Amino acid sequence: MKIIADKNIVLVEQAFSQIGEVLAVEKDEITRALVRDADILLVRSETKVGEKLLSGSGVRFVGSPTSGFDHIDREYLARGDIGFAHAPGSNANSVMEYVLAALLTYSEQRNEALAGKTLGVVGVGNIGSIVAKMGRALGMTVLLNDPPRARTNAAPGFLPLDELMQVDFLTLHVPLIRTGFDATYHLFDNARIGQLSPDTVLLNTARGSVVDNDALKSALRGRVIQDAILDVWENEPEIDVELLNLAALATPHIAGYSFDGKVKGTRMIYEAACEYMALDQGWQPELDSPELPDSAASLAQSGVFDEAVLRSAVRIFYEVWEDDRNLRGINSVPHAKRGQYFWKLRRNYGIRREFGGVSGIFNKA
Repeated sequence: MKIIADKNIVLVEQAFSQIGEVLAVEKDEITRALVRDADILLVRSETKVGEKLLSGSGVRFVGSPTSGFDHIDREYLARGDIGFAHAPGSNANSVMEYVLAALLTYSEQRNEALAGKTLGVVGVGNIGSIVAKMGRALGMTVLLNDPPRARTNAAPGFLPLDELMQVDFLTLHVPLIRTGFDATYHLFDNARIGQLSPDTVLLNTARGSVVDNDALKSALRGRVIQDAILDVWENEPEIDVELLNLAALATPHIAGYSFDGKVKGTRMIYEAACEYMALDQGWQPELDSPELPDSAASLAQSGVFDEAVLRSAVRIFYEVWEDDRNLRGINSVPHAKRGQYFWKLRRNYGIRREFGGVSGIFNKA
């Protein structure tokens, strides 16, 4: 069995060599000619998969270790009886921890406590649900919006989006859906952003186009809202550097990039491929949890959410300012090379371990 894989998928050769011959290449090398004789294709979000790439190939299964799938033409795969799997939820804890680190860093910069603030969560799926738990554990008032779940879930608690416009922090965790009743493309356009409180901080770790970046840029310039914390951008990798410079925190689409989350994603598509191909599963990753320092261990055991102690514990594992500083280095890069710079930050991203021993206590909230 021949397997073509993006070489930047964590442990991809270790996992898939159990079931076939793996050729791991850079994303730019994944071409129609290369995949023609492949049985399995494994890609990341940067590779568009559809008729243009797969027509005439022998690919029977496509896997992507990503939570989203807007880079995959699933209708084309279905018409060709090609199996597909992605990894929803694999990076949920990673994104939640990013949001936590960003909130703690921002509140320290403003010298304001998070406790007592309001947190609006738009999209309450794998990621949004644990972000909500985190907010409650921090003493924040959490408001939830998720129209699809509100229609199918009898449990109360979901609010119309208009009722989240006055929150202190509004964090987005929806998929990018371009058409239909639940479309999220430019969900936050000029009109929607204009409804937000001037004290609101908008966080986007979902997809860049959930927010109209031009409208957000205008809102930040005009102080229509207080600030923005952005990990995702329209037109990646050719991002709007002016918007970057207006953001309070800016990172290169790495919120879900913990090493732990990446391994989970690889494991999920490996298991799905084995099931689809009716193969025995012979690979199980071994991933030790990082040892908690004394301060973090005490926090996890006590469940007492002193923000200063929590901030110190989180920084042992992840300092969001480093990613912010690295992305802002794009300002010194010639315009023609800025896209390449953005992708290089993602492609060469270091190992960031999850601090589940600390953040895991949010699951009790």
